[in-house]
Amino acid sequence: MAGSNQTPYYTPTSKPSQPTHPFSSWKRLNLYYSLAAITFLCCACYYAGQLQHTTTTVGLHLSNIASSCFSSQNTTSPVFSSSPVSSSQLDFTTHHSAGDGAGGAVVPDDTVKIYPPCDVKYTEYTPCEDPTRSLKYNRDRLIYRERHCPEKSEFLRCRIPAPYGYKNPFKWPMSRDLAWYANVPHKELTVEKAVQNWIRFEGDRFRFPGGGTMFPNGADAYIDDIGKLINLKDGSIRTAIDTGCGVASWGAYLLSRNILAISFAPRDTHEAQVQFALERGVPALIGVIASKRLPYPSRAFDMAHCSRCLIPWGEYDGTYLIEVDRVLRPGGYWILSGPPIHWRKYWKGWERTKEDLNAEQTKIEKVARSLCWKKFVEKDDIAIWQKPYNHLQCKEFRKTSKNPPMCPAQDPDRAWYTEIETCLTSLPEVSSEEKVAGGQLEKWPKRLHAIPPRISRGTVNGVTSDTFNKDSQLWKRRVSYYKTVNNQLGQPGRYRNLLDMNAYLGGFAANLVDDPVWVMNIVPAEANVNTLGVIYERGLIGTYQSWCEAMSTYPRTYDLIHADSVFTLYKDRCEMEDILLEMDRILRPEGSVIIRDDVDTLIKVKRITDGLNWDSQIVDHEDGPLEREKLLFAVKSYWTAPSIQES
Repeated sequence: MAGSNQTPYYTPTSKPSQPTHPFSSWKRLNLYYSLAAITFLCCACYYAGQLQHTTTTVGLHLSNIASSCFSSQNTTSPVFSSSPVSSSQLDFTTHHSAGDGAGGAVVPDDTVKIYPPCDVKYTEYTPCEDPTRSLKYNRDRLIYRERHCPEKSEFLRCRIPAPYGYKNPFKWPMSRDLAWYANVPHKELTVEKAVQNWIRFEGDRFRFPGGGTMFPNGADAYIDDIGKLINLKDGSIRTAIDTGCGVASWGAYLLSRNILAISFAPRDTHEAQVQFALERGVPALIGVIASKRLPYPSRAFDMAHCSRCLIPWGEYDGTYLIEVDRVLRPGGYWILSGPPIHWRKYWKGWERTKEDLNAEQTKIEKVARSLCWKKFVEKDDIAIWQKPYNHLQCKEFRKTSKNPPMCPAQDPDRAWYTEIETCLTSLPEVSSEEKVAGGQLEKWPKRLHAIPPRISRGTVNGVTSDTFNKDSQLWKRRVSYYKTVNNQLGQPGRYRNLLDMNAYLGGFAANLVDDPVWVMNIVPAEANVNTLGVIYERGLIGTYQSWCEAMSTYPRTYDLIHADSVFTLYKDRCEMEDILLEMDRILRPEGSVIIRDDVDTLIKVKRITDGLNWDSQIVDHEDGPLEREKLLFAVKSYWTAPSIQES
């Protein structure tokens, strides 16, 4: 661990060795004849292929197949191995110490393009939320805090450095309460939020006591108070969204209740809120409700939350509550604490007038009624509203009250740079008031493997129940194979924050749900089928993203990145090196990567990863060496910006 003499949190494990099996003499004789026949056939195929395919990369691929034909044992070729276990197997353990790799030097290689380290000022670079660029945009409705990405000519083609002294994060669940100061060197919140018990600075680390502006007794006690008002234990609430999350203590403490929350906050004057959340091992993104839809499908979350998040819910014709309504599941809850709730008690401390606070709450109540929400309960500092299970009664109500109007025919799941509309998103039709619009979900954990309603109702183009079941079995086998190649993937504590760059139905994440990890599932904006709604119906979380742009997250967010056919999807759309540089930006030092793609594509990928100073190896598909699809496993090297004395 960098900058520490303590024992590393992640213990290296021994590599498995090849088993040997005794053969009787008659089996050996049959084996020799079989090998001779296989050798002849392989060589015949090889020479036939040479006549038809003369390109360098295909020739390289075939030569490796030919070489494997001549060997009676599994060996490792320069391009890929015929077995996940080999003498040159990658080391996925973490073992760096203070000063290891400082400066990030890469050994020059004339055949590989070398990507140099970026300037130290870019250690926290978030390309699409750059504070300097944001000043060019309208400050009304916080539009300047939305995503504004650089032009291609502005792309950095260098490697983002970790701050000097960067260390492996604490092991979960210890990381919920502790983070290294060297990893997020900002003390502003320890001063600004000192009385609110958000965060404390203790020597070389931060401590997160679980406090918040509206939960002085801690997030755990606050969630217990919510649990007295709605049921948080029966599995009916699984996915949640926290708007204006601070350091995400609400989401952090929900995890022990099997509730998975996405937390978000803008990159603003409260420096590094989302960065702290991610360092703690809690799902979070940089984001803001402004003029664009939140990057989630409709009917995604069982519960939405705002604890003094400072969003003007009653303003702009209720636009922001309208957007919460879009992403909230039928029967879902919206929880509000802080101004103006319980204003009669707190108005002096909030330094606002009674009239002002009363007017604000009146506006919120009016917007909620216009969305057909019912006031579920208001007790002490917490108010909860519930969205209807369907819109049968709502449509009757709207014959007399048409503000906001029902949205015209549209795709409610479209949410990548999509403008927020001041209209109510219609729920799917139902036959009676007892029915749940869009279909009833199973309670967690049955929800994970049940056929999602979007699939059973036939609303996902080309995806059937049979497709779902086959995909589930496929990913069960694939994840098991991954763990034989990367033996650290099954070791609790080595990884915490995972990213699936092309998640489809969420099979990768579903097969890791029993491990102490969480997965951010990405459905690319360019994907042929929008499946993010299915992922949420399984009780998983994710977001939309175009990989031609940077992700709304800080550097060093993820411990492991999984990319299935990403480079095939983005062929001729954007540059391979830009996608890999973004992966390098958001991957932690000594983080791991798994890339699935065609062998010719992976050979090109590997040349770039070599230039990024990743240690990488291409291995065979889980179905064997004759599959053109291969897997690249890689580990990012540990290096940091130089110390102040060296710079």
